[in-house]
Amino acid sequence: MAIFRMQIKSISRGAGRSVTAAAAYRAGERIRDQRTGVLHNYSRRTDVSHKEIMLPSALQGAGGAWAEDRARLWNTAEHAERRSNARLAREYQVALPAELSAGQRLQLARTFARELAERYNVAVDLAVHAPQAAGDPRNHHAHLLASSREVTAAGFGAKAGLDMSSDERRRRGLPAGIAEIKAVRERWAVLSNDALAAAGLELRICHLSLRSQGIDREPTPQIPFAAFQMERRGQRSEIADRIRARYRVRVQARLARASEQSSAQAASPQANLEQIRRQAREGWLQLRSQELQQADAGQPQADIKESSPFEPHSLAEQQRASAPPESELADRDLAL
Repeated sequence: MAIFRMQIKSISRGAGRSVTAAAAYRAGERIRDQRTGVLHNYSRRTDVSHKEIMLPSALQGAGGAWAEDRARLWNTAEHAERRSNARLAREYQVALPAELSAGQRLQLARTFARELAERYNVAVDLAVHAPQAAGDPRNHHAHLLASSREVTAAGFGAKAGLDMSSDERRRRGLPAGIAEIKAVRERWAVLSNDALAAAGLELRICHLSLRSQGIDREPTPQIPFAAFQMERRGQRSEIADRIRARYRVRVQARLARASEQSSAQAASPQANLEQIRRQAREGWLQLRSQELQQADAGQPQADIKESSPFEPHSLAEQQRASAPPESELADRDLAL
């Protein structure tokens, strides 16, 4: 079945990462980092089925020729940042529906990359990866490496998109970062569903969380790629073990809560019935005690009826309740 999966991550120098290394790995190429002199060589990768750099429509042609060179593009991005903890790029990793054909998946990924480039006026380095031989055969996915700055004919400009400062976003009247992330996630779901519908498939994906969809289950845990690689080599990963252990605890806790709620709901009607019965018994006992007390005091029956909390409902009952006893009627007839 088609699934929704999108990870939005930043490539940060503060985390010890290099955008030249990230670009080389995703595209399966050799790129030398001119700032550090390190050669990043991933040219032996065989799972990269497509790679392409998308630019805003205003730069397509001679104006953006410099940014179409992958090594030049990302080395320029490295030199554009001065801080030791600078964000160099933003990555959007998406799962491509396995139900689509290879051509349909590529078209979907290219459409999304083009929209990101236009939306933020940035360069987007698209790399489509096929499932690896030892992995899940449904794991078709794409990496979209977007520059953190606007791209111009002369180089990089100001920060853009999710990397724009909060003050700048407010100055331009743009929504907060979290709202922008939700909008991007929703847009990917819309594009994916359009592609599934165009392919004649009834499958659909949703960008909302399970809770927002009203689905009461724990989301499956995400195992870090490094831990996944260790386990694939036959090695044990303590990180993966802890993640799965916490997941099992959450599932057991959810099942326990569901069981308690189900038991409470099942017992609720019986509890209400018992409460009604108890109130009826108490009311009857109170009335009976009152009748006995009044009988011991020598009060007539009519007085007892008037003190009863159960009033007659119909007019006939009211007339009968207020009529004099038959003995009084007989005495009245004799007197006449």
